[in-house]
Amino acid sequence: MSNIRTFEKPTGVRDLPPDITAKKRWVEARVEACFRRWGYREVVTPTLEYFETVGGASAIAEDKLFKLLDKQGQTLVLRPDHTAPIARVVASLLRDEPVPMRLHYHGNVFRAQDREAGRFAEFHQSGVELVGGASPEADAEIIALAVESLRELGITPIQVAVGHIDLLDALLLEQTGSSDSVAKLKESLGARNIVSYRENVKELNIPSTNREKLLQLLRFRGGYQVLSELEATTSCERALERINHLRAIWTALEDWGVAEYVIFDLSLVGSLDYYTGIYFEGYGAEGYYLLSGGRYDHLLERFDRDNPARGFALKTDRLIMASPGGLMEEERIALVYPEELRRAAFQRAHELRNQGKVVGLYKEEEMDSSAQDYDRVLHVGEGFDG
Repeated sequence: MSNIRTFEKPTGVRDLPPDITAKKRWVEARVEACFRRWGYREVVTPTLEYFETVGGASAIAEDKLFKLLDKQGQTLVLRPDHTAPIARVVASLLRDEPVPMRLHYHGNVFRAQDREAGRFAEFHQSGVELVGGASPEADAEIIALAVESLRELGITPIQVAVGHIDLLDALLLEQTGSSDSVAKLKESLGARNIVSYRENVKELNIPSTNREKLLQLLRFRGGYQVLSELEATTSCERALERINHLRAIWTALEDWGVAEYVIFDLSLVGSLDYYTGIYFEGYGAEGYYLLSGGRYDHLLERFDRDNPARGFALKTDRLIMASPGGLMEEERIALVYPEELRRAAFQRAHELRNQGKVVGLYKEEEMDSSAQDYDRVLHVGEGFDG
């Protein structure tokens, strides 16, 4: 016999009450309007995808995927992210469209969590993908739009930290000479475990000068000048090319008028391994994590289309908490009427709703404390103009 209680929900999922749902809709509407103004078109992908295609292309670990079998015995997954499904759409339904291609989305994603982890297994995201083009301007556009999205919601302060995955790979390889060591060091950085990173560096059988440069990487965080400081520590041509790419991104961000919100963090590593170029994260007050994104040059190859792309995902659930707006702006009116004036009350309610007001109807004998949720209470009675 099942031991599930009547009102129990599966691990990691939740109900959204009316006030939170209203705030969520407000956040999504404001963000969507911002995306549209920047020329991004909405695309919707299914909640279920094949494991062999999207499930395999996603950077989410297999043990985090929700799997199920269809009646034909095919393994399906609940959508673990939006980028891989959109890559599939770009390579199929939109294969004949020219690039650059600007797309945006809203929807939920699912990632299995351990019961003791205390994390959500279902959460909501809004985001964009810019497909095509390898220019610094394209990379800068996606960062600028991330900033503008947060500004649209009234979030302050805003900070976007930008790193570069291939630059970090080149710098780590230059000092260690080992791809295995690079992977181990990046794992520590990705986990934000600086103690582990330092310990791993100390264990490397490399010259002390190389070890010191690896430790210096943790300090390259700041504005445009950080790039020159980093440049002085390397002779790797690949790294120098990536540094110049970041310089070009910065000047484009200055032209966008958003450079004041951006810093470089050259030890920044994301949790999704398909990023190959820039990687960035956005924060609100007190470092509250709100978005992440970056450039991925090889994901579309999984679907037989060769285009670089970049994008970001806003963490909608966090934006609900961080944004100051979203409260009901319409006037809310409780309309109370006696049975004999029902027709007049219904007519008046219709008129008020056409004026954009929120109207709740109550019979006099049914009036209760829920009317306290309204801005005004109107009584339909003698002399009522309804």
